[in-house]
Amino acid sequence: MSELHKKIISIVTPCYNEEENVAEVCRQVKGVFAELPQYDYEHIFIDNASKDETVNILKAIAKEDGRVKIIVNARNFGQVRSPYHALLQTVGDAAMFLAADLQEPPVLIKDFIKKWEEGYKIVIGVKNKSRENPIVFTVRKSYYDILKKFADVEQIKNFNGFGLYDRAFIDTIKKFDDPYPYFRGMISEVGFERAEIGYVQAERKKGRSHSTFYDLYDIAMLGFVNHSKAPLRLASFIGFGMSILSFLVALIYLVRKLLFWQQFQLGLAPLVVGIFLLGSLQLFFIGILGEYLGSVYTQIKHRPLVVEKERINF
Repeated sequence: MSELHKKIISIVTPCYNEEENVAEVCRQVKGVFAELPQYDYEHIFIDNASKDETVNILKAIAKEDGRVKIIVNARNFGQVRSPYHALLQTVGDAAMFLAADLQEPPVLIKDFIKKWEEGYKIVIGVKNKSRENPIVFTVRKSYYDILKKFADVEQIKNFNGFGLYDRAFIDTIKKFDDPYPYFRGMISEVGFERAEIGYVQAERKKGRSHSTFYDLYDIAMLGFVNHSKAPLRLASFIGFGMSILSFLVALIYLVRKLLFWQQFQLGLAPLVVGIFLLGSLQLFFIGILGEYLGSVYTQIKHRPLVVEKERINF
């Protein structure tokens, strides 16, 4: 294939304080494409306002290699918006996400491209096993099971976005115009035929994860809010069930009090338990309702995915 007609693969790597890993990611990606001379590539790093030397290291690499492109955000826009924004900036015939922590093996790029050339618009990596904390992996797996059961569209288990996406898919999701997208759910939402490749997620060797409990909770709730009405309906069902149960309990107490006026003591324990139970249920479902209202509020504000501070090699 001539130089002018090489297909371009876009690699998107989100990063935040990854000074120990970005150079190695560049090196491994470059090594993979050295074995794929029939393809050209661009490697886009989108930095979420790192506080270490990540940006300086990337600038030094980009100065030597024009295929390495950098977007520096004005501030940290989080793990949802920033990678998605970078994906929409790609120009390749296909694009893929590759995390900076190297827990997803870059060598799978070759397998993804092979499946893509077979005609699949989407080729994704699915974690069969993980060398991360087993408790965290189990919690993630349980979440995927619950979401898959209650979602309106099919959800993919043990999938975090690592995969290759055809230009047709990227052009399609641009039409979503979503300021806070749940990308993993878009795969099934669009409906293109996909291939799945299993892999073992490696342990992070350098640096530390910057995902907080709030970040993980935010992504988890985003999945439910975007793809399931089950929590709202569950509130209605439980409320209806509790009202029937409360009526029956009240009726039983009334009958027993009328039949055994002197012997039957009402007591404070049932009242206290009932009040706390109903109060906790109300607070829980008010929180669920708040998640949906917050999602609607985010959509209404319609702010940009990120604000860029700087671009290099574009």
